[in-house]
Amino acid sequence: MTALREQGMIPVTDPQNFGAVQSAIEAAFSAARVKEFLRSMERFGLRIRDFELVLREGILGASTQAEYNRLGNGDQGQIREFYLASLEHVAPELRTKFFKLYAYY
Repeated sequence: MTALREQGMIPVTDPQNFGAVQSAIEAAFSAARVKEFLRSMERFGLRIRDFELVLREGILGASTQAEYNRLGNGDQGQIREFYLASLEHVAPELRTKFFKLYAYY
């Protein structure tokens, strides 16, 4: 069975900064750190989908916002998509525990 929709691949123009930001996101959503990451979000009163606020507060690391800001628009868009996809893969029991972070209200 083939996929009904496949996302087109956009080439990364700044692999070094892109990789650094992507690694910070992967680390935050790793099984070992995701609970700590979600608690930080809760302390700051952020919603999980507010990626720019997460960056601004330094929750993904002190240098991550600067690295993200050096990326071009296409790379930034891919990073935002990667972040949004990552937050959807959090275990259901953690998503339930941190319901307010995921809520749309």
